[in-house]
Amino acid sequence: MKIPTPVYLLLLLVLLPGKALVAGDNTLTPLRESILAGGYTRTYALYRPTGWDKLKNMPLVLLLHGAGGDAEKMEQLTGFIAIAGREKFILVYPEGMNQQWNDGRGRNEEINDVGFIRTLIDFLVSEYKIDSDKVYVGGMSNGGFMTMRLACELSDKIAAVAAVAATVDSVVDAGCQTVKPMPVMLVTGNKDKLVPVTGGVVSRLPKSTLLSHHAIVEKWAIRDGCNLQPTVTSLPELKHDATTVTKTVYSGGKNNTEVISYVIGNGGHTWPGGYQYLPTILVGKTTQDLNASEVIWEFFKRH
Repeated sequence: MKIPTPVYLLLLLVLLPGKALVAGDNTLTPLRESILAGGYTRTYALYRPTGWDKLKNMPLVLLLHGAGGDAEKMEQLTGFIAIAGREKFILVYPEGMNQQWNDGRGRNEEINDVGFIRTLIDFLVSEYKIDSDKVYVGGMSNGGFMTMRLACELSDKIAAVAAVAATVDSVVDAGCQTVKPMPVMLVTGNKDKLVPVTGGVVSRLPKSTLLSHHAIVEKWAIRDGCNLQPTVTSLPELKHDATTVTKTVYSGGKNNTEVISYVIGNGGHTWPGGYQYLPTILVGKTTQDLNASEVIWEFFKRH
């Protein structure tokens, strides 16, 4: 199946307005930092909660932006700094080279982004009082695909992953090897024009074949040894915004792992609970019946 993609959709994250990384309630201190990895100077934004220097065994959350994005745009979309301040964890927004990640679909193939994230995690764990068993990675779109690649190739460093508006390349998945079970959350809109819920080939990346949302959820449930009879729940409609939310949970995996799927009925290439960053005609609807940032953190916290 080949799915055409209008040119303007390729630029949607580039067109997002920038916003300074500022914690309005002063609960976090924003820092711009860089690190040498793979022969390149790599940048990231870091937030430390108030009193971080007196805390021990803090969790670490890394959030990966989409193609054309950066740390500012990812924070603007997710609002994760407020959660980091409230829950007391270190929050980091790494940045891809040329605003993209080498997620295995033919982007930035000369860049070792898996190595960059490994180096960054090791540095942050040594620099701050981070519990190395509480390192989590999430992302959207290109960042979500990168997150799923990391789930396969960096499972020795990561406790759980969550990807929004993303699945995985079939070749990346075929080579997937993990050293331990990996809790996985996937969130998708069934009207996403950039990452179709049914998978297939998209015109902007013709060398890549995507697994469907449901296929990758079931594959991870099998990898983790979960009960293959999932619990399916329709979430209540809170905002009556013409979207619905269906939650599917594969539980009972090895080491108490679980695989969770959220499918947004009539939802687009958007971050649930976030803002409508482009008109619905371009990216589809943003549901307000689910706060992706909050459910992702609650998922991480359980693991």
